[in-house]
Amino acid sequence: MISSLILSSLFALTADSKANAHSEPTALPSVRLEPAFASLDFQRPVQITHAGDGSDRLFVVEQPGRVMVFPNSPDVKKAEVFIDLTDPVNDATNEEGLLSVAFHPNYKENGRFFVYYSAGDPRRSVIAEGKASEDNPNRARPGLQVVLEQPQPAWNHNGSTLLFGPDGMLYASFGDGGAAGDPWNNAQDTTNLLGSVIRIDVDNKEAGRGYSIPADNPITMEQHRQNPKLRRELWAWGLRNVWRMSFDRTTGELWAGDVGQNKWEEVSILRKGGNYGWKVREGAHRFGRNSTKNTEAFVEPVFEYNHKKGLSITGGHVYRGPQSALQGLYMCGDYVTRRLWIMRPNGMNPVEDVREFDLGRDGAFVASFGEDEAGEMYICDHVRANPGSGVRGRILKVVGR
Repeated sequence: MISSLILSSLFALTADSKANAHSEPTALPSVRLEPAFASLDFQRPVQITHAGDGSDRLFVVEQPGRVMVFPNSPDVKKAEVFIDLTDPVNDATNEEGLLSVAFHPNYKENGRFFVYYSAGDPRRSVIAEGKASEDNPNRARPGLQVVLEQPQPAWNHNGSTLLFGPDGMLYASFGDGGAAGDPWNNAQDTTNLLGSVIRIDVDNKEAGRGYSIPADNPITMEQHRQNPKLRRELWAWGLRNVWRMSFDRTTGELWAGDVGQNKWEEVSILRKGGNYGWKVREGAHRFGRNSTKNTEAFVEPVFEYNHKKGLSITGGHVYRGPQSALQGLYMCGDYVTRRLWIMRPNGMNPVEDVREFDLGRDGAFVASFGEDEAGEMYICDHVRANPGSGVRGRILKVVGR
């Protein structure tokens, strides 16, 4: 079991950078990671979340195609299979698979949930709807109903976060279509969904599809009449590959970690109709020799780090749980170098109060952050158990001090 791999029941994280001279006088806290459920391990966990139904259960998405469910108790001994989608899911490559689950705001009453997964022949991303069993709350009914499909020209950059906003709409991130350098210029092309975050209404479906488009989305009906190719599902674009985004429970702001190309990883707050610059820019910097110098139309990231610090950002959450030390702070991490950052939000402006933690060999390979119903924050950590055994994973809890 994964517990045999834990060399210590507690990892102390050492800060190797401090807030700059313009930060608030109140110092940012330190953090440590604690194994949350010592008896549980998972197959390549890529998301941990809850159903918001008052049950305090936790759900873990395993990339090969299963969603697992278990009580939120440190002494839990076993996780159950909520739904097994290994048949329709294509996880042949590192960035494909079952990547996200989101529960309807009225899940307690209607049992509706949504999944985001990769499929093959042809290669595509699928958003589909399922429903919980009426007989067993820890099981889903067999079968899914497809809501939306997006063709994928390459295996990588599948984006994948699926979540409901405070407005009750369903948001989903799509990568730029893969390869390198966005060769098809998808992220700046508003006639497709690649390189974007979309916003759809799954409660009011239009004829012939599993959703409708909210009237207040940024591309208006008038613009669509002038150019019918425009995709009105779009909420924000100019994104390379958002790997994990989340809504601040208090402010409603949508925070996103966008994976970089050659030099920069970034965190942005996504707003209606925002263009975040890819592939003209990478982070706040020009990308490529032929990119334009004019960046006035682009929304600045609120935080970035270069590839001396990390190579693949994992977006996190603004903490709104019971721990006072972490209250109101945003945390993100890097999957490759295992660094963590905590920061004090500064509106839509770049953050000035940041603390970095270099976890070294004892750190977590941060595949995803997640929350329970109370707002406690967790990390899906990938661990290579033994040669040939594949990537396993465990869940760690973030504790401030």
